[in-house]
Amino acid sequence: MTRLGTHVVDPTRDLVLERIVDVPPVLVWKAWTTPEILMKWFTPVPWSTVACELDLRPGGIFSTVMRSPEGQDFPNLGCVLEVVDGARFAWTSALGPGFRPQGAATTSLDDGAIDFTAVISIEPHGSGTKYTAVAIHGREDACRKHKAMGFHDGWGTALTQLVAVVKGL
Repeated sequence: MTRLGTHVVDPTRDLVLERIVDVPPVLVWKAWTTPEILMKWFTPVPWSTVACELDLRPGGIFSTVMRSPEGQDFPNLGCVLEVVDGARFAWTSALGPGFRPQGAATTSLDDGAIDFTAVISIEPHGSGTKYTAVAIHGREDACRKHKAMGFHDGWGTALTQLVAVVKGL
């Protein structure tokens, strides 16, 4: 198994997107932690993010509303787990603000909810950034479902959009 920071990646329950991007870590961090900026890149086009609320402290809210091309809104409510300024940001859909268990998550675009924890790691790499996103799932079937929904394409497209947005700042 591979270790990313303190997390040991389980290939049957975790999805990993790792890439080197040509923008400095401070801008990647700003894109993840500034709601007005996050809304510009977070959801792969033609979808959009129309609302974001973020409280950058453990137990704080991480909430987005994604809008489909047909105009249907999909709210996603989660809880911030960890904030290491400029380096790591983690949240989960399994908990709401204040670490309150939510039951079924609201993070799926189909009938079944997928609870997961996201860990975003940002490291300097030359003049750019080594970006690692890990989606941690409790069950193998949830991981397979998230992968089948297009995790790598969707999160990869969102990262490309993040880079384009921050280059325009």
